[in-house]
Amino acid sequence: MRKLFLVLVLAAFAALTMAAVAKHGYVGIFKQQLQSLAGLQVLADLGIALLLVLTWLWRDARAYGRNPWPWIALTLAAGSFGPLLYLLSAPQRARLKALGAAGRK
Repeated sequence: MRKLFLVLVLAAFAALTMAAVAKHGYVGIFKQQLQSLAGLQVLADLGIALLLVLTWLWRDARAYGRNPWPWIALTLAAGSFGPLLYLLSAPQRARLKALGAAGRK
C-alpha cells in the first residue's frame, strides 16, 4: 500500500514537473521564484527541507549498506525525485523502517 502511495506521488509530481518544464524550461522554473521575496522564501524553504532529507537519506543508506551518492546527486539535480526514488528502490524491510512503520504490516 505504501509503495502504491509513493508511485502515485511520484507520477503526479512527474506530470507537474513535465508540464512546468515544458512551459517554462528547467531554468525558467527557478527564474519565476527569483522574481519576488515570496519566491525566494519558497526556494529557501525547499533548500532547507531537502538538506534535512539528504541528511536522513545519507544516514539511512549507510545504515542499510546502500550507496547514498546516486540519490544525493539525483536530489541535487532534480529535487524530490531523489528521495522518492530512493524510497521506492529500498528493499521492503528498509522501506518500512524508513517510513517509520517497522514491525507493522
